[in-house]
Amino acid sequence: MAKNQEKAQAFYIRDSAIEQLPESQVTDESVYLQRRTLLKRLGYLGAGALLSQHALSSSAHADVLGFFSNDDDKKSGFKRSPLTFSQPKAFDKTQAGEQLVLTPEKKVTTYNNFYEFGAKKDQPAEYAQDFKVNPWQLKIGGEVEKPITLDYDDLIKKFPLEERIYRLRCVEAWSMVIPWVGFSLAALIKHVKPTSKAKYVAFQTLYDPEQMPGQKSRFLGGGIDYPYVEGLRLDEALHPLSLMAVGLYGKTLPPQNGAPIRLVVPWKYGFKSIKSIVSIQLTERQPPTTWNILAPQEYGFYANVNPKVAHPRWSQASERRITTGGLFARNRIPTQLFNGYAEQVAHLYKDMDLTKYY
Repeated sequence: MAKNQEKAQAFYIRDSAIEQLPESQVTDESVYLQRRTLLKRLGYLGAGALLSQHALSSSAHADVLGFFSNDDDKKSGFKRSPLTFSQPKAFDKTQAGEQLVLTPEKKVTTYNNFYEFGAKKDQPAEYAQDFKVNPWQLKIGGEVEKPITLDYDDLIKKFPLEERIYRLRCVEAWSMVIPWVGFSLAALIKHVKPTSKAKYVAFQTLYDPEQMPGQKSRFLGGGIDYPYVEGLRLDEALHPLSLMAVGLYGKTLPPQNGAPIRLVVPWKYGFKSIKSIVSIQLTERQPPTTWNILAPQEYGFYANVNPKVAHPRWSQASERRITTGGLFARNRIPTQLFNGYAEQVAHLYKDMDLTKYY
């Protein structure tokens, strides 16, 4: 097999129980790297016009100049490690008929929403490089029979790791396609044995203002009351698509993407996929969630991707897909219900009014 074919083969979803990609649907990573030469030649020409096209609101913080800068100029101080993960046989099925192209790794790691490290897209990669992820403790408790605490090594060794390629849809109407490495959230929940009272799962991000400058500055941190909290219904958490990610592109997570462990729920807007988790508690009552507390009229508890339910300040009918396109590429595509995962998850919301439970 040719070297490029070997690379491409590593990027389909590796779980036979979940919707997968054939090798032919995934673009080789070497193609991504060619954009650097193009960007150097183009410079920042047209960035102002692009900003006016895609800026959704002041809350979007779309730092276009930073997004199109030369990635080689941003030197990461955080060291990532290769991960070992399983490679079950994938079945040949496209995701909702869409021709998926992976978002370049450098874009995934330099264009982030992680307000603990700054509210602008390029600030997390800049301010998170000295973040310490080891030692780490993730405590799982609440309405469970066997509460446990996982240390850093447990996060990557206790449960079998697998690679899954998921769409990530931001509420700001941009999206990515990312090859995550992680383990099933359901495996973790079943391990602690929920009691009959458990109806929800509550998550909490690390609170450490000395390491996370956004937590001690309302200006830098977007006015959020920290620590960041999120939640799912128990059946959502047990769904096989729900993933506890410890890596991307075959290596451990960088801090700006939620190291050492984060949640990925691909049919929901990205703010549900909480980062740098230190606590998971099973609860009887629906837990509070950060953005719902901050602006309940804009950010519901469920946060399911729905092109028919607009954000109060912009439409959700389409999205800007971040791929290999150059400075002038629009990459505007229609948004799909449940982010394209309706076949797998729509039954969870049968008979629910999705305009009320948004």
